[in-house]
Amino acid sequence: LRDNRIELVRASWHELSISVSDVSLSDEGQYTCSLFTMPVKTSKAFLTVLGVPEKPQITGFTSPVMEGERMQLTCKTSGSKPAADIRWFKNDKEVKDVKYLKEEDENRKTFTVSSTLDFLADRSDDGAVVSCRVDHESLNSTPQIAMQVLEIHYTPLVKIISSNSWPEEGQTIILTCESKGKPVPEPVLWTKDGGELPDPERMVVNGRVLSISFLNKTDNGTYRCEAKNPIGRNSTEYVLIVHDVFNTLLPTTVIPSLTSATVTTTVALTASTTTSATATSTRDPNALAGQTGPDHALIGGIVAVVVFVTLCSIILLGRYLARHKGTYLTNEAKGAEDAPDADTAIINAEGSQVNAEEKKEYFI
Repeated sequence: LRDNRIELVRASWHELSISVSDVSLSDEGQYTCSLFTMPVKTSKAFLTVLGVPEKPQITGFTSPVMEGERMQLTCKTSGSKPAADIRWFKNDKEVKDVKYLKEEDENRKTFTVSSTLDFLADRSDDGAVVSCRVDHESLNSTPQIAMQVLEIHYTPLVKIISSNSWPEEGQTIILTCESKGKPVPEPVLWTKDGGELPDPERMVVNGRVLSISFLNKTDNGTYRCEAKNPIGRNSTEYVLIVHDVFNTLLPTTVIPSLTSATVTTTVALTASTTTSATATSTRDPNALAGQTGPDHALIGGIVAVVVFVTLCSIILLGRYLARHKGTYLTNEAKGAEDAPDADTAIINAEGSQVNAEEKKEYFI
């Protein structure tokens, strides 16, 4: 062996050692060691040189990519011996459906390996990291990786969020239009029933938020939010229904009394109910279908009113019974108090009316 890269390490009657630096593929082959005795003794060994794959590269990506377009990314590496293995990942999740191609290099000793990832661009792929990993036994469990960050442009995605699921008259409702797109959408456009907002004083637009105060039935209708960017436009609708404020009037309650007075009490209760999409009602499991449980608060209020009216009636009746009716003598009977007997009293009476009746007067 005559090569500057080959160095004699040890030489004796029992051992002969050499070292080869800067190994190349040409160093692969069969090596023979001979001991020149009679007869000559030899020993042979075959040296295999691994071809280290080059750092992979990803081609075929042009930025940006429109949503719905087909993308073909190719990962390629050369100089591997034996042929290297290529695997694709998207956000650390391996992609299995890929094409694999292996070609022999010009030196007819190493290989060029390529793999193609084919898919349709979707908005969910925007910002995703696509990586190509090359595995080979010469890399000592440390694979070579190439990465590409995807940039996908897509039309806005629009959604309306309401602050009140059961709007009533007199209340305020806030409608928020969420729009997401790439490039970032322009300011949104609010319309009602296909036209401009009819009452700008109550219907205030601040960016993507529409606020409607002092709701009334004229606000009923379909509200549309539209967003657009250079790729396209999109819109969504919200149907607003303003509900009445519920008023409950209890029937008139008449409390009978022993006097000629009649006490009439009218109780009006106003209830404002707000219904939520997540509200649930609890009923008695033993109640019949279609029947609702009693309103204990309402019954308690009625009982309290009845007790109060009854107490007032008892007080008035007591005051009446406590006052006794009074009597006094008429003018015809005056002077009879000092008479010694009945006959004299009659004679002394003014007018001498024997049969004059006693007049009575009652005080109430």
